[in-house]
Amino acid sequence: MPVSGEAGAGPDEHARTGLPDAGPEAAGPGPGAATVLHSLDGGVSWITLNRPEAMNAVTWDQRERIIALLADASADPGVRAVVLTATGRGFCAGADLRGAPAPARERVPGDVARTIRLGAQRLIAAVLDCEKPVIAAVNGTAAGIGAHLAFACDLVLAADTATFIEVFVRRGLVPDGGGAYLLPRLVGPQRAKELMFFGDALTAADAERLGLVNRTVPSGELEALAEEWAGRLAAGPTRALALTKQLVNASLDGDRATAFAAEAAAQEINMTTRDANEGVASFVERRSPEYRGC
Repeated sequence: MPVSGEAGAGPDEHARTGLPDAGPEAAGPGPGAATVLHSLDGGVSWITLNRPEAMNAVTWDQRERIIALLADASADPGVRAVVLTATGRGFCAGADLRGAPAPARERVPGDVARTIRLGAQRLIAAVLDCEKPVIAAVNGTAAGIGAHLAFACDLVLAADTATFIEVFVRRGLVPDGGGAYLLPRLVGPQRAKELMFFGDALTAADAERLGLVNRTVPSGELEALAEEWAGRLAAGPTRALALTKQLVNASLDGDRATAFAAEAAAQEINMTTRDANEGVASFVERRSPEYRGC
């Protein structure tokens, strides 16, 4: 997949809070190495976690870089879709807490909640709030916040070797990073509790069966499928997709009257765009539409 070196700042860290069996820890890429790769190709922003020796356990610097890239994607008219993926055999094995700035004082009540709110929850919110459709191309293990990072995406593609693990219970922790918000909406409360209570590894095939994954493909086909889907999205009516994403994400949080009002307002806004008028005109003229993302 297309990538170019754009680094998250800071040295590699090794305090993985994801899987204990993530493999032997090797020396990291070192200061200045590209721990988050980024490129823009054909209107698609590719964001790639690049710490394969740590199964892409996400550091503070990487998190901030991903958040910034998603904000850039929202604001840049040249970006019309986003793919979030990773190198190596792990998509994201959890959080790497040693990447965070050292605390200036002893922890007091409220610090943990603030850390979660400003950290993991900001990351998940950045995906949910991105104004462009976001595809997760899950190449390997997605555990803890890594699983939630994938589930927050609009579409999820997975290699057949990928696994998803609600690892928090294995550490005696409450799920964070929006897990208790995302999972019941995707699979229902009973399935969500099963996944979170036991912390068992879920294969890509089972994740697809439950509705957590859109498509499962052999590992060698994942990149091509992500490129195909992203290309289709990038050729689509960008503002209409953004408004559709907003409507769907909000649909489970309000009543029918609120949802209907939001739908009508979104369509009102959308009909001011060139792409909406092009879509209608192309239908009337019996030709293929040419969307420009505006």
